[in-house]
Amino acid sequence: MSTFSPVDYVVFILLLVLSLAIGLYHAFRGWGRHTVGQLLMADRKMGCLPVALSLLATFQSAVAILGVPSEIYRFGTQYWFLGCSYFLGLLIPAHIFIPIFYRLHLTSAYEYLELRFNKTVRVCGTVTFIFQMVIYMGVVLYAPSLALNAVTGFDLWLSVLTLGIVCTVYTALGGLKAVIWTDVFQTLVMFLGQLAVIIVGSAKVGSLWHVWAVASQHGRISGIELDPDPFVRHTFWTLAFGGVFMMLSLYGVNQAQVQRYLSSRTEKAAVLSCYAVFPCQQVVLGMGCLIGLVMFAYYQRFPMSTQQSQAAPDQFVLYFVMDLLKDLPGLPGLFVACLFSGSLSTISSAFNSLATVTMEDLIRPWFPEFSEARAIMLSRSLAFGYGLLCLGMAYVSSQMGPVLQAAISIFGMVGGPLLGLFCLGIFFPCANPPGAIVGLLAGLIMAFWIGIGSIVTSMGSGVAPSPPNGSSFSLPSNLTAATVTTLMSSTTLSKPTGLQRLYSLSYMWYSAHNSTTVIVVGLTISLLTGGMRGRPLKPGTIYPVLPKLLAFLPLSYQKRLSCRSYSQDLPVDTDLFPEKMANGVLRDSKDKEVVALDGWAQQGSSPTFVLQETSL
Repeated sequence: MSTFSPVDYVVFILLLVLSLAIGLYHAFRGWGRHTVGQLLMADRKMGCLPVALSLLATFQSAVAILGVPSEIYRFGTQYWFLGCSYFLGLLIPAHIFIPIFYRLHLTSAYEYLELRFNKTVRVCGTVTFIFQMVIYMGVVLYAPSLALNAVTGFDLWLSVLTLGIVCTVYTALGGLKAVIWTDVFQTLVMFLGQLAVIIVGSAKVGSLWHVWAVASQHGRISGIELDPDPFVRHTFWTLAFGGVFMMLSLYGVNQAQVQRYLSSRTEKAAVLSCYAVFPCQQVVLGMGCLIGLVMFAYYQRFPMSTQQSQAAPDQFVLYFVMDLLKDLPGLPGLFVACLFSGSLSTISSAFNSLATVTMEDLIRPWFPEFSEARAIMLSRSLAFGYGLLCLGMAYVSSQMGPVLQAAISIFGMVGGPLLGLFCLGIFFPCANPPGAIVGLLAGLIMAFWIGIGSIVTSMGSGVAPSPPNGSSFSLPSNLTAATVTTLMSSTTLSKPTGLQRLYSLSYMWYSAHNSTTVIVVGLTISLLTGGMRGRPLKPGTIYPVLPKLLAFLPLSYQKRLSCRSYSQDLPVDTDLFPEKMANGVLRDSKDKEVVALDGWAQQGSSPTFVLQETSL
């Protein structure tokens, strides 16, 4: 067990102090003049760059900093192909989700569900999100504390409490603006910590070229695996396309990210911040993979100790860092500060988003008479409350197995159905509230059926998987028995069949499978219950898929099909923005034409319309 030098402790404590100082600065700046809008939405005046870095930091937690290098070290660079999913995973939110959410002037993403469906669907979505984030925060809070305990002997639960309390204080008092600016600072610390490991590690083994040569020689540089089997843990298709759905569940409909988009000054700034995340994500993924390769080359030259070879996969990186940087005071502290930066940014975003959805979706609709002062006090109290709850969940996380596996699995199991619910509303005009509710329940049941089934199957087998091309160390079987998904490759003697085969579905397809279940079941129920016939459809809640697709056809076909391409004779609620409805044209808050309404006719008591070829 390595110990920190005084310089390391100074670097680490400096991170906590500066994070707390940034948060408290924004908390006490203008104290007494704060509004709920400033606390929860940063007064909708944030710039593109801080929002982009905050978007990056929100889910770039210690889970990824610990997990990705370990994954590359054990299984090779196949995981690097996840970067291919970032293109569509960020392009779709930038051009579909952000415009819809921003133009509806939302505070909570789940307000959209009430506009599109009804209040019951909104509450169902909110409760599902709260469940997802509280469990995930337990994982993120526990991971860096476990790492610190492993390398320094610092008390595990004292570390959890320190991290949780610091984060809770500056989040509750400073609000979203404090969270975003501390994210900016913590992102820089994360980059510096990882960069230090890559530079020092590659220098000790020779060079980056030598690192690549050693990894290639030992079969750690993976080619493109084009096996379409969804039960194979990592293939090009699994990572590049299954990963798109995971990215959409994170960057498309997750409240922690949507709240940042909506805090931007303009819609253009929100879209640009989403674009800016793409190269940043590629750099972060590349750095994580390089650390894994450097670690592999290092241990080929300097073999692991017995204690290191028997450690949990989540601790490999910390043992490597302490081995590598032990003669350079301050750098071990910088890397642990990097880990804690990842956790602080993720946890603070979660506390703020949880307080926002609870306030906007569960309290304000039922108690609209709250004064501004009471609303601010309640919002801060909610953030404190969620902080205490997540401290409790950290103990549960200690029983969950490898942390990367647990975190991604929870987002796949719960984030997938939420993605499906929003896609059902945005892309399918015929979807109705009963279909949305039944579809969401079906998606959650399917998610937990497969997820829990994989846990039971894994615990029953008790077999520790081996990485391809052999391994220089062994893992105790109990480390991989209590797992949440089949993240570890299945190398049992007999190939699973029947339900066990279903339970071996690659974790990267969880979001895709569960969101598709919501859409299929939701559409079926909607069609059986009459769709949206006779119900008003709010303008701006539907993305015109067919007109976008028709734009690729020759002009003659576009003219022939444009009048009826997207008609569906949907009723529209003209009372949503009555002052903006004039001469059959809906205009937004800047008096810009959003969609032209043509062919007014009566169908029962509701007017109907045909959407012409105008872009949203």
